[in-house]
Amino acid sequence: MTVRLATFNIENLITRFDFSGFRNQLRRDRVMRLYDVGSKDAYEQMEQARVVASTDDTRQLSALAIADADADILCLQEVDNMPALHAFEYGYLFRMVGHGYMQKYLVEGNDSRGIDVAVLMREKTRHGQPIELVDIRSNAMLTYADLNLFNDALAETVKPHDKVFKRDCLELDLKIGGRPLTLYVVHFKSMGNAREPGDGRISTMAVRSAEAAAVRRIIEDRFGASHAAKKNFAICGDMNDYQEKVIVTGSRRLGYRFDHVREDMSALDVFSADGFAVNPVGRRAELDRWTLYHARGPEEQHLCQLDYIWLSPALAARNATAVPEIVRGGQPYRTPFPPGQEVERFPRIGWDRPKASDHCPVVMELSL
Repeated sequence: MTVRLATFNIENLITRFDFSGFRNQLRRDRVMRLYDVGSKDAYEQMEQARVVASTDDTRQLSALAIADADADILCLQEVDNMPALHAFEYGYLFRMVGHGYMQKYLVEGNDSRGIDVAVLMREKTRHGQPIELVDIRSNAMLTYADLNLFNDALAETVKPHDKVFKRDCLELDLKIGGRPLTLYVVHFKSMGNAREPGDGRISTMAVRSAEAAAVRRIIEDRFGASHAAKKNFAICGDMNDYQEKVIVTGSRRLGYRFDHVREDMSALDVFSADGFAVNPVGRRAELDRWTLYHARGPEEQHLCQLDYIWLSPALAARNATAVPEIVRGGQPYRTPFPPGQEVERFPRIGWDRPKASDHCPVVMELSL
Protein backbone atom coordinates (compact mmCIF):
# COMPACT_ATOMS: atom_id res chain seq x y z
CA MET A 1 0.00 0.00 0.00
CA THR A 2 1.91 3.08 -1.24
CA VAL A 3 1.08 6.64 -2.22
CA ARG A 4 3.24 9.25 -3.94
CA LEU A 5 3.09 12.55 -2.06
CA ALA A 6 4.57 15.79 -3.41
CA THR A 7 4.88 19.46 -2.51
CA PHE A 8 5.55 22.29 -4.95
CA ASN A 9 5.58 26.08 -4.70
CA ILE A 10 4.26 26.76 -8.18
CA GLU A 11 5.19 30.48 -7.89
CA ASN A 12 2.47 33.02 -8.50
CA LEU A 13 -0.30 31.03 -10.17
CA ILE A 14 -2.25 34.27 -10.30
CA THR A 15 -5.15 35.35 -12.51
CA ARG A 16 -4.92 39.08 -11.73
CA PHE A 17 -2.71 41.78 -13.21
CA ASP A 18 -0.59 43.88 -10.87
CA PHE A 19 -0.31 47.44 -12.16
CA SER A 20 1.33 48.91 -9.05
CA GLY A 21 4.65 49.05 -10.90
CA PHE A 22 3.49 52.15 -12.79
CA ARG A 23 4.02 54.26 -9.65
CA ASN A 24 6.42 52.02 -7.73
CA GLN A 25 9.63 51.26 -9.61
CA LEU A 26 10.51 48.51 -7.12
CA ARG A 27 7.42 46.58 -8.23
CA ARG A 28 7.97 47.13 -11.95
CA ASP A 29 9.21 44.17 -13.98
CA ARG A 30 12.77 44.61 -15.22
CA VAL A 31 11.85 44.47 -18.90
CA MET A 32 9.31 47.27 -18.40
CA ARG A 33 12.05 49.47 -16.96
CA LEU A 34 13.73 49.46 -20.37
CA TYR A 35 10.86 51.47 -21.82
CA ASP A 36 9.79 55.04 -21.23
CA VAL A 37 6.06 54.66 -20.63
CA GLY A 38 4.28 58.00 -20.48
CA SER A 39 0.80 57.12 -19.33
CA LYS A 40 -0.92 54.70 -16.99
CA ASP A 41 -3.10 53.34 -19.80
CA ALA A 42 -0.06 52.57 -21.96
CA TYR A 43 1.69 50.94 -19.00
CA GLU A 44 -1.29 48.71 -18.24
CA GLN A 45 -1.57 47.59 -21.87
CA MET A 46 2.14 46.75 -22.05
CA GLU A 47 2.08 44.97 -18.68
CA GLN A 48 -0.88 42.83 -19.69
CA ALA A 49 0.88 41.85 -22.93
CA ARG A 50 4.08 41.02 -21.05
CA VAL A 51 2.36 38.84 -18.45
CA VAL A 52 0.19 36.94 -20.94
CA ALA A 53 3.16 36.26 -23.23
CA SER A 54 5.39 34.97 -20.43
CA THR A 55 2.74 33.01 -18.55
CA ASP A 56 2.11 30.43 -21.27
CA ASP A 57 5.73 29.28 -21.26
CA THR A 58 5.90 29.35 -17.47
CA ARG A 59 2.79 27.24 -16.96
CA GLN A 60 3.83 24.67 -19.55
CA LEU A 61 7.07 24.28 -17.58
CA SER A 62 5.20 24.12 -14.25
CA ALA A 63 3.05 21.34 -15.68
CA LEU A 64 6.13 19.46 -16.88
CA ALA A 65 7.64 19.63 -13.38
CA ILE A 66 4.41 18.27 -11.88
CA ALA A 67 4.23 15.55 -14.53
CA ASP A 68 7.80 14.50 -13.69
CA ALA A 69 6.92 14.33 -9.99
CA ASP A 70 4.03 12.03 -10.95
CA ALA A 71 2.43 12.29 -7.53
CA ASP A 72 -0.89 10.83 -6.42
CA ILE A 73 -1.34 13.75 -4.01
CA LEU A 74 0.15 17.17 -4.79
CA CYS A 75 0.36 19.98 -2.22
CA LEU A 76 0.72 23.38 -3.87
CA GLN A 77 1.66 26.84 -2.65
CA GLU A 78 1.07 30.26 -4.25
CA VAL A 79 -2.26 29.49 -5.92
CA ASP A 80 -4.54 32.48 -6.48
CA ASN A 81 -7.94 30.79 -6.22
CA MET A 82 -9.94 27.80 -7.36
CA PRO A 83 -10.65 29.23 -10.86
CA ALA A 84 -6.88 29.62 -11.35
CA LEU A 85 -6.33 26.04 -10.22
CA HIS A 86 -9.05 24.72 -12.54
CA ALA A 87 -7.72 26.71 -15.49
CA PHE A 88 -4.17 25.46 -14.94
CA GLU A 89 -5.21 21.84 -14.47
CA TYR A 90 -7.50 21.86 -17.51
CA GLY A 91 -5.37 23.95 -19.88
CA TYR A 92 -1.89 22.72 -19.00
CA LEU A 93 -1.66 19.81 -16.59
CA PHE A 94 -4.32 17.75 -18.37
CA ARG A 95 -2.20 17.89 -21.54
CA MET A 96 0.71 16.36 -19.62
CA VAL A 97 -1.00 13.74 -17.44
CA GLY A 98 -4.54 13.32 -18.75
CA HIS A 99 -7.42 12.72 -16.34
CA GLY A 100 -5.22 12.87 -13.28
CA TYR A 101 -6.11 15.36 -10.60
CA MET A 102 -9.87 15.38 -10.41
CA GLN A 103 -9.99 16.23 -6.69
CA LYS A 104 -9.05 19.85 -5.94
CA TYR A 105 -9.13 21.61 -2.58
CA LEU A 106 -8.37 25.22 -1.69
CA VAL A 107 -9.50 27.47 1.15
CA GLU A 108 -8.84 31.21 1.05
CA GLY A 109 -6.18 32.09 3.63
CA ASN A 110 -4.56 35.20 5.09
CA ASP A 111 -2.00 36.23 2.48
CA SER A 112 -2.21 39.91 1.56
CA ARG A 113 -1.47 39.07 -2.08
CA GLY A 114 -4.27 36.51 -2.13
CA ILE A 115 -2.05 33.46 -2.74
CA ASP A 116 -3.18 30.27 -1.01
CA VAL A 117 -2.20 26.67 -0.40
CA ALA A 118 -4.08 23.97 -2.32
CA VAL A 119 -4.16 20.21 -2.80
CA LEU A 120 -4.67 18.20 -5.99
CA MET A 121 -5.42 14.48 -5.72
CA ARG A 122 -6.02 11.59 -8.03
CA GLU A 123 -9.09 9.47 -7.41
CA LYS A 124 -6.87 6.37 -7.09
CA THR A 125 -3.19 5.72 -6.51
CA ARG A 126 -1.15 4.25 -9.35
CA HIS A 127 -1.74 0.88 -7.68
CA GLY A 128 -5.51 1.29 -7.83
CA GLN A 129 -6.20 2.15 -4.19
CA PRO A 130 -8.92 4.80 -3.70
CA ILE A 131 -7.91 8.21 -2.34
CA GLU A 132 -10.73 9.58 -0.21
CA LEU A 133 -11.13 12.92 1.53
CA VAL A 134 -12.68 12.33 4.95
CA ASP A 135 -12.49 15.91 6.28
CA ILE A 136 -10.81 19.24 5.55
CA ARG A 137 -10.21 22.12 7.94
CA SER A 138 -8.65 25.56 7.65
CA ASN A 139 -6.66 26.88 10.60
CA ALA A 140 -6.25 30.36 9.13
CA MET A 141 -8.24 32.09 11.88
CA LEU A 142 -6.07 30.92 14.79
CA THR A 143 -4.27 33.72 16.65
CA TYR A 144 -1.14 33.81 18.78
CA ALA A 145 -3.38 34.26 21.82
CA ASP A 146 -5.52 31.25 20.87
CA LEU A 147 -2.47 28.99 21.06
CA ASN A 148 -0.62 30.88 23.81
CA LEU A 149 2.32 31.48 21.47
CA PHE A 150 2.85 35.22 21.89
CA ASN A 151 6.31 36.14 23.22
CA ASP A 152 8.79 39.02 23.43
CA ALA A 153 10.43 38.12 20.11
CA LEU A 154 7.08 38.50 18.35
CA ALA A 155 6.10 41.70 20.15
CA GLU A 156 8.30 43.80 17.86
CA THR A 157 6.22 43.01 14.77
CA VAL A 158 2.83 41.48 15.71
CA LYS A 159 0.07 41.64 18.31
CA PRO A 160 -1.37 38.81 20.43
CA HIS A 161 -4.64 38.67 18.50
CA ASP A 162 -3.02 38.67 15.06
CA LYS A 163 -3.39 35.49 13.05
CA VAL A 164 -0.52 33.03 13.40
CA PHE A 165 -0.43 31.73 9.83
CA LYS A 166 0.56 34.14 7.11
CA ARG A 167 -1.37 31.89 4.69
CA ASP A 168 -2.95 28.86 6.36
CA CYS A 169 -2.35 25.43 7.79
CA LEU A 170 -4.76 23.42 5.68
CA GLU A 171 -5.58 20.14 7.42
CA LEU A 172 -6.85 17.17 5.41
CA ASP A 173 -7.88 13.79 6.75
CA LEU A 174 -7.51 11.19 4.01
CA LYS A 175 -7.96 7.48 3.57
CA ILE A 176 -5.70 5.71 1.10
CA GLY A 177 -7.08 2.27 0.42
CA GLY A 178 -8.85 2.59 3.76
CA ARG A 179 -5.70 3.56 5.69
CA PRO A 180 -5.52 6.99 7.38
CA LEU A 181 -3.17 9.81 6.41
CA THR A 182 -3.43 13.37 7.73
CA LEU A 183 -1.81 16.19 5.76
CA TYR A 184 -0.91 19.66 7.01
CA VAL A 185 -0.20 22.00 4.08
CA VAL A 186 1.59 25.26 4.88
CA HIS A 187 3.44 28.21 3.41
CA PHE A 188 5.33 30.02 6.16
CA LYS A 189 6.30 33.68 6.39
CA SER A 190 8.81 34.77 3.75
CA MET A 191 12.35 35.84 4.59
CA GLY A 192 11.79 39.32 3.18
CA ASN A 193 12.96 41.06 0.05
CA ALA A 194 16.39 39.90 -1.12
CA ARG A 195 17.16 43.50 -2.17
CA GLU A 196 16.60 44.88 1.32
CA PRO A 197 19.64 45.36 3.59
CA GLY A 198 20.18 43.17 6.63
CA ASP A 199 19.46 39.52 7.32
CA GLY A 200 15.79 39.04 6.46
CA ARG A 201 15.88 35.41 7.55
CA ILE A 202 16.86 36.27 11.12
CA SER A 203 14.54 39.27 11.41
CA THR A 204 11.50 37.20 10.38
CA MET A 205 12.40 33.94 12.14
CA ALA A 206 10.23 34.55 15.21
CA VAL A 207 7.12 34.58 13.03
CA ARG A 208 8.07 31.32 11.27
CA SER A 209 8.98 29.70 14.58
CA ALA A 210 5.52 30.56 15.86
CA GLU A 211 3.95 29.10 12.70
CA ALA A 212 5.91 25.87 13.19
CA ALA A 213 4.94 25.77 16.86
CA ALA A 214 1.30 26.31 15.87
CA VAL A 215 1.40 23.38 13.43
CA ARG A 216 2.90 21.21 16.15
CA ARG A 217 0.26 22.35 18.67
CA ILE A 218 -2.54 21.55 16.21
CA ILE A 219 -1.16 18.03 15.69
CA GLU A 220 -0.56 17.38 19.39
CA ASP A 221 -4.00 18.70 20.33
CA ARG A 222 -5.51 16.48 17.67
CA PHE A 223 -3.74 13.21 18.48
CA GLY A 224 -2.37 13.83 21.96
CA ALA A 225 1.23 14.83 22.63
CA SER A 226 2.17 11.29 23.70
CA HIS A 227 0.41 9.59 20.78
CA ALA A 228 1.21 11.85 17.79
CA ALA A 229 4.44 10.00 17.01
CA LYS A 230 2.44 6.82 16.28
CA LYS A 231 0.09 8.46 13.79
CA ASN A 232 0.36 8.82 10.00
CA PHE A 233 0.84 12.54 9.39
CA ALA A 234 2.91 14.66 7.02
CA ILE A 235 3.59 18.40 7.07
CA CYS A 236 4.08 19.63 3.52
CA GLY A 237 4.94 22.98 2.02
CA ASP A 238 7.26 25.90 1.51
CA MET A 239 8.59 26.71 4.98
CA ASN A 240 10.82 29.61 3.92
CA ASP A 241 13.59 28.49 6.23
CA TYR A 242 16.43 25.99 6.25
CA GLN A 243 18.69 24.21 8.71
CA GLU A 244 21.61 23.93 6.31
CA LYS A 245 22.71 25.39 3.00
CA VAL A 246 25.30 25.00 0.28
CA ILE A 247 27.33 28.18 -0.13
CA VAL A 248 28.21 28.80 -3.76
CA THR A 249 31.34 30.77 -4.64
CA GLY A 250 32.96 31.45 -7.98
CA SER A 251 31.45 32.22 -11.35
CA ARG A 252 30.21 30.61 -14.52
CA ARG A 253 33.45 31.48 -16.31
CA LEU A 254 35.90 30.46 -13.57
CA GLY A 255 33.91 27.61 -12.11
CA TYR A 256 32.05 27.15 -8.84
CA ARG A 257 32.85 25.86 -5.39
CA PHE A 258 30.16 24.31 -3.17
CA ASP A 259 30.49 24.23 0.63
CA HIS A 260 27.92 22.67 2.96
CA VAL A 261 27.23 24.52 6.23
CA ARG A 262 24.70 24.04 9.04
CA GLU A 263 22.79 26.94 10.55
CA ASP A 264 22.99 27.68 14.26
CA MET A 265 19.21 28.05 14.45
CA SER A 266 16.14 27.63 12.30
CA ALA A 267 12.39 27.91 12.75
CA LEU A 268 12.28 24.26 11.71
CA ASP A 269 14.09 23.21 14.88
CA VAL A 270 10.57 23.18 16.39
CA PHE A 271 9.92 20.02 14.38
CA SER A 272 13.30 18.30 14.52
CA ALA A 273 14.96 19.14 17.84
CA ASP A 274 13.26 16.39 19.86
CA GLY A 275 12.25 14.09 17.01
CA PHE A 276 8.65 15.32 16.72
CA ALA A 277 8.95 14.96 12.91
CA VAL A 278 11.53 13.70 10.43
CA ASN A 279 12.84 15.42 7.30
CA PRO A 280 13.53 12.50 4.91
CA VAL A 281 15.35 14.77 2.43
CA GLY A 282 18.18 14.54 4.98
CA ARG A 283 18.74 11.01 3.62
CA ARG A 284 20.16 12.55 0.45
CA ALA A 285 23.82 13.62 0.20
CA GLU A 286 24.65 16.95 1.86
CA LEU A 287 25.12 18.81 -1.43
CA ASP A 288 21.99 17.25 -2.93
CA ARG A 289 19.20 18.39 -0.60
CA TRP A 290 18.46 21.79 -2.11
CA THR A 291 15.16 22.88 -3.63
CA LEU A 292 15.94 26.55 -4.32
CA TYR A 293 18.82 28.71 -5.51
CA HIS A 294 19.17 32.10 -3.82
CA ALA A 295 21.42 34.88 -5.09
CA ARG A 296 21.86 38.46 -4.00
CA GLY A 297 24.34 39.20 -6.74
CA PRO A 298 27.47 37.12 -7.45
CA GLU A 299 28.89 37.80 -3.98
CA GLU A 300 26.05 36.04 -2.12
CA GLN A 301 24.78 32.73 -3.51
CA HIS A 302 23.53 29.57 -1.90
CA LEU A 303 21.42 26.47 -2.48
CA CYS A 304 19.02 25.43 0.27
CA GLN A 305 15.96 23.35 1.06
CA LEU A 306 12.81 25.44 1.55
CA ASP A 307 10.34 22.75 0.48
CA TYR A 308 9.57 19.91 2.88
CA ILE A 309 7.63 16.73 3.49
CA TRP A 310 8.03 16.27 7.25
CA LEU A 311 6.93 12.81 8.36
CA SER A 312 5.62 11.57 11.70
CA PRO A 313 8.10 9.23 13.43
CA ALA A 314 5.85 6.25 12.67
CA LEU A 315 5.62 7.12 8.98
CA ALA A 316 9.36 7.81 8.78
CA ALA A 317 10.19 4.47 10.43
CA ARG A 318 7.83 2.59 8.12
CA ASN A 319 9.67 4.19 5.17
CA ALA A 320 13.15 4.10 6.64
CA THR A 321 14.91 3.37 3.35
CA ALA A 322 12.78 5.60 1.10
CA VAL A 323 14.54 8.65 -0.31
CA PRO A 324 12.58 11.66 -1.64
CA GLU A 325 13.07 12.81 -5.22
CA ILE A 326 13.69 16.45 -6.14
CA VAL A 327 12.58 17.51 -9.64
CA ARG A 328 15.09 20.07 -10.94
CA GLY A 329 14.44 20.01 -14.69
CA GLY A 330 12.45 23.24 -14.43
CA GLN A 331 15.28 25.26 -12.90
CA PRO A 332 16.70 28.10 -15.00
CA TYR A 333 20.22 27.83 -16.41
CA ARG A 334 21.55 30.46 -13.97
CA THR A 335 21.17 27.90 -11.16
CA PRO A 336 24.61 26.34 -10.50
CA PHE A 337 24.37 22.58 -9.95
CA PRO A 338 27.00 20.81 -7.82
CA PRO A 339 29.08 18.22 -9.73
CA GLY A 340 27.17 15.11 -10.72
CA GLN A 341 23.74 16.67 -10.23
CA GLU A 342 23.22 18.14 -13.69
CA VAL A 343 19.87 17.27 -15.29
CA GLU A 344 18.34 17.78 -18.68
CA ARG A 345 16.32 21.00 -18.51
CA PHE A 346 12.80 21.15 -19.92
CA PRO A 347 12.38 22.64 -23.43
CA ARG A 348 12.41 26.47 -23.57
CA ILE A 349 13.94 26.94 -20.11
CA GLY A 350 15.76 30.27 -20.06
CA TRP A 351 18.78 31.69 -18.29
CA ASP A 352 16.55 33.22 -15.60
CA ARG A 353 13.09 32.80 -17.16
CA PRO A 354 10.97 31.16 -18.31
CA LYS A 355 11.20 28.46 -15.64
CA ALA A 356 8.83 26.05 -13.93
CA SER A 357 9.19 27.93 -10.63
CA ASP A 358 11.95 29.25 -8.43
CA HIS A 359 11.28 26.14 -6.29
CA CYS A 360 11.68 22.44 -7.12
CA PRO A 361 8.97 19.87 -6.44
CA VAL A 362 9.77 17.30 -3.75
CA VAL A 363 8.07 13.91 -4.06
CA MET A 364 8.19 10.74 -1.99
CA GLU A 365 6.60 7.33 -2.28
CA LEU A 366 5.24 6.34 1.10
CA SER A 367 4.10 3.00 2.46
CA LEU A 368 1.14 3.36 4.79
